[in-house]
Amino acid sequence: MAKGVTRREGLKLVAASAGATALAGAAIAAADKAHGQSGSGGQFDVAVVGTGVFGAWSAWMLAKAGYRVVLIDQYGPANARASSAGESRVTRMSYGADTIYSQMAAQSLPHWQALSARCALPVFHNFGVLWFSPPGDAYMRQSIEWLDAKGHAYWRGDAAALRQRFPQMRFADGEEGFVELETGALIAGRAVQTLIRETGAPLIIAKAERPVKTSDGSYLVTDGVTARNVVYACGPWLGKLFPDILGGRIVPTRQEILHFGSAPGDKRFAPPALPVWADNNEGDLAYGIPDVEGQGFKMAFDRHGPIVDPDSQDRRLSPAMADQAREYLARRFPDLADAPLIHGRVCQYENSSNGDFLIDRLPGHDNVWLVGGGSGHGFKHGPAVGELVARHIADTGLAVEPRFSLETKGIAAARSVY
Repeated sequence: MAKGVTRREGLKLVAASAGATALAGAAIAAADKAHGQSGSGGQFDVAVVGTGVFGAWSAWMLAKAGYRVVLIDQYGPANARASSAGESRVTRMSYGADTIYSQMAAQSLPHWQALSARCALPVFHNFGVLWFSPPGDAYMRQSIEWLDAKGHAYWRGDAAALRQRFPQMRFADGEEGFVELETGALIAGRAVQTLIRETGAPLIIAKAERPVKTSDGSYLVTDGVTARNVVYACGPWLGKLFPDILGGRIVPTRQEILHFGSAPGDKRFAPPALPVWADNNEGDLAYGIPDVEGQGFKMAFDRHGPIVDPDSQDRRLSPAMADQAREYLARRFPDLADAPLIHGRVCQYENSSNGDFLIDRLPGHDNVWLVGGGSGHGFKHGPAVGELVARHIADTGLAVEPRFSLETKGIAAARSVY
């Protein structure tokens, strides 16, 4: 930890970080200067490997707690290969019976709101999240029970009410739904790049290696860079860097995202007329984000694609996925069935066996942390993950959450978190 900051003071600073609403101009200038020295080395309190959403928020929380942090990424923040790049991501609190993630999403939301308020352009858009399903869906019922218990606002309706509120959509008889009113969408690349800048930490573009312990107890992470603590938050690259430990346990899969263009002047598929939406059909989830910032109507299927290499996978959209999307649009959004496909993106999930995160020590190293397994739902939880990582580094006696432990990560796919 930085000189003069005790562990207890660090914990207090982490706890107080949710109230941060602005950074001084001098801090921004220092960050710009540090990032201009991207080739410099040295010894740090914490090296964070990976500048995706988990790494960015971990570095941000640690920097605010007084640690001297260095960031290392082989391609740079929000690069085209990254899972935390591109346009929009969903932020929502509904998780059925998995209330651990509901609570983390609620914990993270004020951080996203504060970050958005600091930015010249928003990173959080609050236009709600619509969930709908066949009648009697347990996931929907459990989600509403949690929202009720925690006092979060929502609107609820049957098929008739849904048709009246969202006439641009088609709902089957008997379907029901609700709208989370406090959530919406996040702008991924902009958020990550802003966070990295706000840390004030030097950013080194280099390929990190596995940690090598030096004679003074610190770790060599890449040429000329050592740190007392290391956080490996490198998403789909975790398994490549630690194949003997995470091979088969953190698995990157191909995911295709499509953006369709509505007719000129048609505002029905943009907010406020349309929120984020999720068609929760017994776990076969289709979802989308309305036309935000001129990017078109986004949709995707929350199904794991084939296993890929994040460095070399072919990132061209497949005709088969476009056909599946148009079949879905014809049923739910018929006026978009023949809409032009204006752009798309091929990225990846980094999946644990069941969808739980990984936040645990590298075996044999008390001060080296493996942070990942976002499993397609991790982006919204970045602030809560960052807070937890900072707490672990400040308090070495803090127990690892069992669901996030390495021990619970299997090699057989058995997804249970959606």
